[in-house]
Amino acid sequence: MTTRVTDEIAAAPPGAHVPHAKYERLIAKAKSLAPVPTIVVHPCDETSLRGAVEAAEAGIIVPILVGPAAKIAAVARAHGLDISDLEVIDVAHSDAAAARAVELIREGRGELLMKGSLHTDELMRAVTAAATGLRTARRISHVFVMDVPSHSDTLFITDAAINIAPDLDEKRDIIQNAIDLFTAVGLGTPRVALLSAVETVTTKIPSTIDAAALCKMADRGQITGGIVDGPLAFDNAIDPEAARIKGIKSEVAGRAQILVVPDLEAGNMLAKNLTFLAGADAAGIVLGARVPIILTSRADSVRTRMASCAVAVLYAHARRNALAVSSG
Repeated sequence: MTTRVTDEIAAAPPGAHVPHAKYERLIAKAKSLAPVPTIVVHPCDETSLRGAVEAAEAGIIVPILVGPAAKIAAVARAHGLDISDLEVIDVAHSDAAAARAVELIREGRGELLMKGSLHTDELMRAVTAAATGLRTARRISHVFVMDVPSHSDTLFITDAAINIAPDLDEKRDIIQNAIDLFTAVGLGTPRVALLSAVETVTTKIPSTIDAAALCKMADRGQITGGIVDGPLAFDNAIDPEAARIKGIKSEVAGRAQILVVPDLEAGNMLAKNLTFLAGADAAGIVLGARVPIILTSRADSVRTRMASCAVAVLYAHARRNALAVSSG
C-alpha cells in the first residue's frame, strides 16, 4: 500500500490532492531516521499489535510489548503476525501493563509510549500519577494530526482528547505543545488559529476573550514559534475566500495549520466531522509528558497508527537533537 501511494504522490501534478499523501511524507521522513525504542501498552487486538509490528518492519520503532504474553501471542498467531524478534514483558492485565510501561519509561528503556487496546483513561492514570507518573511542568495535551484529502495542508487540532475545559494558562501550554510538534516534524513555522463561533471579541462568548489574551501573550513572548491569531470562526480560519468576504486581514486567516479549539467537546466534534464527512485520517499524539505518547483510537486503521508513530518518532529525534545542542 505504501509503495502505491508513494508512486501516486510522485506522479501527481503540483497542488493535486492525493489521499493519504501527507501521512506518507511523514512516514517516509521517519523511515530515514534511526528507529526509536517504544513501549507498547497492552497490544491485545489485531489493529494495535499490527500497528506496532508494521511500524517495526518499516524501521520506524523498536517495540517492547507490555501485556499478557499468552494473549499477545494468541493475537499474533490468529492474524499471522511475527513477533518472534520482539521483546514481550508479561503482565496480568491492562492496568498492570500501563503501570509497568510507565516504569520502563522512567528506567530509560523507551523514548516513546504507545497505547494498545486498553482504554485511554487507564493509560493516562498511570502517566499522570503524582509520584510515579511522567508529568513535567508543561500541561499534558493531545494533538490530532489530520490528513484531510480535500485540503492542501496537514491540519493540527488541539485539544480534543485530554483537557475538557482548559483555562487560559492551560490553553497557553496546549498551543505551545502543538507549535513545538509542528516545527519538530519539519513543517516550518505554523499559522495558529484560536477558534470560536465568531471572529470578534465579545463578553458573551468567553472563548473570544481567551483568544484575544492568548494573542497578546504571543506578542509578549509567552507563546513562541508560531504565528497566532484569533478569535477566528472555523470558516474564516481555513478558507481564504471566507476570510476575504469577512474583511479579515491576517497572516493566519484562511490559511491556518493549527486549529486550537475552545474546549474538548468542540474539538472532538470537529475532528470526528472531518473524519466521517470529509474522509480524513486522524493520527494522535499526546505531548507535555516526559516522552511523547502515541494515543490512538481502538477504531483507527493501521495506516493511521503508522502515521502516529511517524509523528512521534520525528518529535523524539527533534528532542534528541535539541538536547544535544543544549548540552554541547
